[in-house]
Amino acid sequence: MTNDSFRWRTILEVAVISTVIYVLLGTPGLPASFTGKSSGDNNIPISRAKTESLVYPDKNLSCPNHNVDIHIFSTSPLIIYIDGFVSESEAEHLVQASSDKWRVSTVFNQGVESTNESVRKSEKALIDRDEIVQCIEQRALSIQGWPDETFIERLWTQRYNVTGHYAHHYDWATSSKQSRRVSTFMVYLSANCEGGGTNFPRLQMSKDPRWCEFIECDGALDAEGVTFNAKRGNAVFWTNFDAEGRGYKETIHAGMPVTNGTKVGLNIWTWYQAGHVAPE
Repeated sequence: MTNDSFRWRTILEVAVISTVIYVLLGTPGLPASFTGKSSGDNNIPISRAKTESLVYPDKNLSCPNHNVDIHIFSTSPLIIYIDGFVSESEAEHLVQASSDKWRVSTVFNQGVESTNESVRKSEKALIDRDEIVQCIEQRALSIQGWPDETFIERLWTQRYNVTGHYAHHYDWATSSKQSRRVSTFMVYLSANCEGGGTNFPRLQMSKDPRWCEFIECDGALDAEGVTFNAKRGNAVFWTNFDAEGRGYKETIHAGMPVTNGTKVGLNIWTWYQAGHVAPE
């Protein structure tokens, strides 16, 4: 197989992949059998995300065309490595937009917010929604096929300096049978660092050496599973639930420690809310 056949660049191919994502997101709506629990009856943690945190594009928003290379790592759960999700200028814009907004990242334990550097050591910034940010929000929806009643949560950036990390966790989130955080993008805005990859300990390594461009293959990291390399402008996308509403155990993941330099990431979370419509 040639390198050209390993990449998808055309509108048709991206559209096909978007359809696959849409189906694996469960199509619009949840099945009646949704229980709010993961497989194995593990409770999915209650989300603090509310509909007030959802964002909507300006009516006259106009976004330039943007091409990406999409590489499907897994179909169940759907996990995709996206080469060129944001441009160099967009990445730099988001880093600069965060520069005066950094604050210590927190964790929640039984509904209580606190700092715990053994779990999460980083800084976060809630960025303003200018035209560039809104176009990135819409890009995230378009890659997923614009599913009904599905929206983007307000975007946060994350900065990891030396020893910065985020221990293994899920992005599962649900507040009722009719709402859930269906998918995640982890976007790398700045990766002037060593370490800092995104590790999925329950995934199996690919046997195809071409993946070594995007994942850690040389065994230098003391980590199980698969670690996606942090590369500026690229992203990892994954779905958090199956079509029956069960959280995928395979999506447990961690931000590996930065051993040198600084990493800046962007979280994009997609939220399904039954019956919710964008305001006029």
